[in-house]
Amino acid sequence: VQLQASGGGLVQAGGSLRLSCTVYGRTFRDYVVGWFRQAPGKEREFIATISRSGDSTSYGDFMKGRFAISRAKSRVTLQMNSLKPEDTAVYYCAARDPASIAARPDNYNYWGQGTQVTVSS
Repeated sequence: VQLQASGGGLVQAGGSLRLSCTVYGRTFRDYVVGWFRQAPGKEREFIATISRSGDSTSYGDFMKGRFAISRAKSRVTLQMNSLKPEDTAVYYCAARDPASIAARPDNYNYWGQGTQVTVSS
């Protein structure tokens, strides 16, 4: 199984970005998919996860309605609005085999390479 995250870049504070995660290998619907991020010197942080069917989602506490996860066809999308400089990090998508959604990085079996998001003030 391979995951590819894309859509990162440089954006001004208050702007938006849409990240995409494409899953290659087995059937896309077999996986729960999550998004995490990691800033320099910090631990990997949970952002959001979505169930296999897309009916169930969960978000990290810091989201406060700014981010939204969704899935369709062969990709999972993370829409990020009202971005702040503290959102600057490498963003990773991950997939897990078990059917339940999860928020811990060690609950995920497969990881993509990450995409850099930089928010300027």
